[in-house]
Amino acid sequence: MDSTRTPAEAVRGLWRTLSDRDWTGIADWVTDDCLYVDMPVGPALAARGPVDIVKRLQVGLRDLAAYENHEGLLVADGDVVMYEHSETWTFGTGEVVELPFVTVHRVREGRVCLWKDYWDFGGVANSAPPDWLEGLQAADISWVYDATGQV
Repeated sequence: MDSTRTPAEAVRGLWRTLSDRDWTGIADWVTDDCLYVDMPVGPALAARGPVDIVKRLQVGLRDLAAYENHEGLLVADGDVVMYEHSETWTFGTGEVVELPFVTVHRVREGRVCLWKDYWDFGGVANSAPPDWLEGLQAADISWVYDATGQV
């Protein structure tokens, strides 16, 4: 852990690591008790801690032919960082989806301790291959943590 990182540096580092799909590197950027909440599905399907956050992220990103985060506007106020950015998802069947995101982070001692993604689930569901939703329904859900009332 590098507690000398600014909140902005921690967030940018996390997203560079995710863009590389460096699954083991994610732990360097999030706290052991970090909550990840994909807001389109809500806090009842959150993930907590680096191992489960990676499992959750892999549900959507692992099988993509390519994935890239595109940097955008980052605003920091103390330990809170808001990041407007986008992601490009390229499916193995050729579909390409550009997803706009706004992500809210809280940073503690140089690592992200709260990560909330806001994006349009319908935007990807309407453009993804027909079997994409089926794949989500069959995914490992051992990562599920109910963060209702915590975010």
